Parts: sequence; structure tokens; C-alpha cells
Amino acid sequence: MRIALALEYSGTPFTGWQSQRDGGSAQDALEHALGAIAGMAVRSVAAGRTDSGVHAALQVVHFDARVTRPMTAWVRGVNAHLPAAMAVLWARPVPDDFHARFAATARHYTYWLLNRPVRPALFGGRLGWYHRPLDVEAMRTSARALLGTHDFSAFRAAQCQARTPIKTLHRVDILREGELVRFNFSADAFLHHMIRNMVGSLLHVGAGKAPPEWLGDVLLGRDRTRAAATFAPDGLYLTGVDYPVVFGLPCTRREVEFSWPEDDAP
Repeated sequence: MRIALALEYSGTPFTGWQSQRDGGSAQDALEHALGAIAGMAVRSVAAGRTDSGVHAALQVVHFDARVTRPMTAWVRGVNAHLPAAMAVLWARPVPDDFHARFAATARHYTYWLLNRPVRPALFGGRLGWYHRPLDVEAMRTSARALLGTHDFSAFRAAQCQARTPIKTLHRVDILREGELVRFNFSADAFLHHMIRNMVGSLLHVGAGKAPPEWLGDVLLGRDRTRAAATFAPDGLYLTGVDYPVVFGLPCTRREVEFSWPEDDAP
């Protein structure tokens, strides 16, 4: 039986999603817990291979169970064997043609940034940070060039294994909420480090280091060296994955919200 799971996890203690020799990845932690319930080795496939330090409000995974267990065992039972930084939210049986990665039609990410002179401590590792004032309107103007179907080689990590750099970016929202800046991204798929590289370049514009039209020129140039440096993973969250309704999955999107204390709070 093929089973789909929804997970949430903090990326801070993991070396990323992908399995590692030292066993320190999120995939390693999940497969260890699944194996404890199945009584045998289990391999899993995720919708998105999040980087080290990147969090997931809702990651979708599938695995093939060669033993029969109630769905509650794949939730509460697995959670009993997971580290505190990860939890299964739900489990559902799915058809054999379901594939967490290849059946997905869109991925959604949010980047939360603290924009103030002093770095975060209370939410260290949970928020990105930029110390200089940012022009959010300039970043919004700049981001329009990214929408649509493009070759995103300018924002692609050298070690990216994607077959093509051509992706379709459906959504880029940039919102300011006091000292917090929220970036929302939706696309059919993302390249390795693509979001962190786009955020870094948007901040380059927001800090006044380049005009808004610079980002479009970088995109068209397809040269990674012309874009800004890869930004920190701390504030990046996978917030959901879309699938055809035929698979009958529960809700596969989950937003991350921050409530920031007011400066004059007691």
C-alpha cells in the first residue's frame, strides 16, 4: 500500500531533507521512525528537497508500506519515534500512481524577514534578518520581472540537479508588517537555492544597491555571478504542495504566521 504523509519540521537541527551518510537529515529521521513501525527498512520520497536550515509547515511525502498498519500508527506511532523537531500531521492511503514529487502541480514557500538594526534572538533560526532599511515598493516593482515562465539559471545553485532551469513562477508577494517583511512564492517547481537567491537579489534592490530594473536584466542574463549572494535559510518555509483532486488528499497548504511584539509593549 502506498501511503502519503504530511509533515511539519524545523530545519534547524537537520542537514536538509536529503538522506546523508551521517544520518543527520530530515529524511533519515523520518525513515528511521517509519522503519520502527513497519519493522523493516522504508524509503520515502518528498515533494521538495528543503535545504539545511529551511523549515516545512507542510511537506508531503510518500512511501510504500509492505506491512498492514492502521493509519493512526503512521501518525502517532511514527511521531513517538521522531525527534522533537519533526511531526507527522496526517497519513492517507493513495493510489500507486501517486508520487509526492512528480504528481505535484505547484509548490508554495514563504520567507519571513526581520528588518531592523539588531539581529533576532527570540526567533533566532526562525527568521531571516537584514539590518538596513528596505524599500518594499522598489522590491515589488523589481519582482514583477520574475513572474511567468523563464530560464532561472541566474538564481540556480551550481550543484542543482534539475533537468531544466525553466520554471513558471505564478506568485511573488512582498508584504511589510511592522519590522517584518514577508515574501510569498508559488511556482510549478523551484531550482536548488532559487528562492534564497531571489530573496538576496530583491534585498539588493530594496537596500538601494541596484535599481528595480536590474533584477530583470539579471534574469535575462542567465548568469549566476551577476545576481546577489545566496541569502540565509533561516526564514524560509515550505508552506504547501498542490496535487490533482483525484488523489483525495486533505488540505496540503498551511501558512506560517508571526505575531511580533510592539516596541512599546510592557
